[in-house]
Amino acid sequence: MSLRYALLALLSVEPMTGYDLAKRFESSVAFVWHAPDSQIYPELRKMAKEGLLQAEEVSWGPRGKKTQYRITEEGRAAFRAWMREPVEYSRERDPVHLKAAYLEWAEPKAAREHMQAHIDYHTMRRDQWAEMIDQLRAGTNEMLSKRLAATAEADRQRTVEYKVFTYEGLIARAETEIEWGKRGLKLIDSLSGPVGEDS
Repeated sequence: MSLRYALLALLSVEPMTGYDLAKRFESSVAFVWHAPDSQIYPELRKMAKEGLLQAEEVSWGPRGKKTQYRITEEGRAAFRAWMREPVEYSRERDPVHLKAAYLEWAEPKAAREHMQAHIDYHTMRRDQWAEMIDQLRAGTNEMLSKRLAATAEADRQRTVEYKVFTYEGLIARAETEIEWGKRGLKLIDSLSGPVGEDS
């Protein structure tokens, strides 16, 4: 259900087509909530049927048309209500840590590759999130600039700071996973010998 609230958050800035939303989603909300286009478009149609969005045909290109979505007052009320609800934590489904619990079944070379891939992935994500913070601070993030333009001046700093705070939390989580991966490499070496002896 969080997908619809992510879409409502984006549409609270300005009306957008499904195509525009998918692009904006990928460059902003997708950092904290992944959803492919195959989920976004059906959810938009469903939200329009429920009255959370208003759908209208707009011109697209020389002869084409697309559906543009606009958040309704009912949609804004639903988003505010969602923000007041406590978060429901889902049970863990973590294939990396599950696999780590059984690394004794893997050859040391494969075990090292698993850990290195984990380190590389979280390093890449950490760097992406750090770049996002730089954009937020510098005022070069397009979506944030549009949101700030539609936000009362008294609320603009809060708008920026909460987003920076979010990415700082993601960076801290990534750094924890990087350090865990490095400890995993050391553990694999201590239990199976240096690289080259048994790989």
